[in-house]
Amino acid sequence: MAKRDYYEVLGVEKGASTDDIKRAYRRLAIKYHPDKNPGNKEAEEKFKECAEAYEVLGDEEKRKRYDQFGHEGLRGSGVHDYQHMNVQDISDMFGDMFGDMFGDIFGGGRRGGRGGGGRRGAARGYDLETTVELTLEEVAKGTEKTIEFTRQDTCPDCSGTGVAKGKQPSRCNTCGGSGQVQRAGLGGFFQMVSTCPQCQGTGQVITDPCRTCRGQGTVPKKRSVTVKIPAGVHEGQGIRIAGEGEPGRGGGPRGDLYCYVRIKAHPFLMRDGSNLVVTVPLSFTQMTLGAMIDVPTLDGTRKLKVPAGTQHGSILRVRGQGLPEVRSGYKGDLLVQVAVEIPKRLSAEQDKLLREYARTEEKDVNSESKNFFEKIRQHFNGK
Repeated sequence: MAKRDYYEVLGVEKGASTDDIKRAYRRLAIKYHPDKNPGNKEAEEKFKECAEAYEVLGDEEKRKRYDQFGHEGLRGSGVHDYQHMNVQDISDMFGDMFGDMFGDIFGGGRRGGRGGGGRRGAARGYDLETTVELTLEEVAKGTEKTIEFTRQDTCPDCSGTGVAKGKQPSRCNTCGGSGQVQRAGLGGFFQMVSTCPQCQGTGQVITDPCRTCRGQGTVPKKRSVTVKIPAGVHEGQGIRIAGEGEPGRGGGPRGDLYCYVRIKAHPFLMRDGSNLVVTVPLSFTQMTLGAMIDVPTLDGTRKLKVPAGTQHGSILRVRGQGLPEVRSGYKGDLLVQVAVEIPKRLSAEQDKLLREYARTEEKDVNSESKNFFEKIRQHFNGK
């Protein structure tokens, strides 16, 4: 089966920064990890596909080779065969390759990390994601939002062990309680150690599962939290709420909740960085003779003077009526683009006056305009 483009797999542009690639992989790893999708083979395949894409795009040299030669250029470059790897081994491998990035997702340090008590040690819980919709008015001033979501919480009946009351887990017969199994490597010259497929590295199996959580150790529970959102946030930015994710394993800390911002469209105003943009239709006479008009802002209307002779498409600036920067608090401007509005119907008097003006217009037409139309006539008459 042909491999998909790695940038497409991670959903990033070819010019994406290393941090953008890392964030994209983090989100997809959380979404497709088999622990979050038990028994879902499609999710597992996507998890492995994302890991392969990240190994290449997250490595400067491999990324250069891939950008220049595509998948064929990676032959012999050491890219792993993820489709035949165990999911836990992929987690361990990324812990070695990319420091604590994978640990941030799957447990504050690798499961089975060096000196960390092996895979039986405490592991940080999974992060969760949600979205919050804001109006431009809320973006301008900052706000607080109440977020309701469902997360996995520690089962109250088994305290997260997954074992029925009064019972104990049994030692795994496959690995003898070590959490790892060995198999002969190529030609039998060395031994390969991998995570036990029976107990997933815990060294124990649950023979008498808790009836409440069915051996999972967690149950779904609704949760409500208040999120403080600073003024000036942008579309897609995330606010981290520490400790509001899912519970950790083996007494490990909870993960975090990431609240991503979506901004509702405004009926008049559009955002351009810290500036706001509005298009205002004006009549020919207003733009020619000048006028005082009302323009919309986030806190009502504001008077704006249109100078005489303003041209179609001109942009007038209202200082300090934009949005604040998140860090500095500096406020942008309101940019008012004026557009001439041509009337579709004229009264008899308007028609008469406009025709009289048209008869006088030739005397006042500027040389640049006259030369332009003369060039058009010469161009077509010369053919």
